[in-house]
Amino acid sequence: MYHYQSDITKFLNEYLAENPEIEQSRLQQRNLLWDVELNAEDEKNFAAARLLKKGYPYLTE
Repeated sequence: MYHYQSDITKFLNEYLAENPEIEQSRLQQRNLLWDVELNAEDEKNFAAARLLKKGYPYLTE
């Protein structure tokens, strides 16, 4: 099996190996945006604020 890696991929892998604090920082920043747990009250409020869509959006009535 052939495992091609571009020059950019090699550079990034080497850079991350030499600077492990970058990976830790990346994970912390990811946690701020993506790994967020909502509590039940927030989920209920989001559901209540959701607007209903019309069946046919181009209808002007």
